[in-house]
Amino acid sequence: MMTNFMKMIKDEAGGSAAEYALILAIIGATVAIASILLGNAIGNAMNDTSNCLEAAPADRSTTCL
Repeated sequence: MMTNFMKMIKDEAGGSAAEYALILAIIGATVAIASILLGNAIGNAMNDTSNCLEAAPADRSTTCL
């Protein structure tokens, strides 16, 4: 019984699955943070464009760059 327990402790086969899960979690968190940051930037750009298009033609030369 003790020898089976020692073999199980020394077995490193499950280590690679845990490492892949950790890498996947880091990549997932990075993608989530990047999408939030880019989403805000894209939203701001869309709002600026909308404001520019809604401005009177005479005001566009000063407000839209």
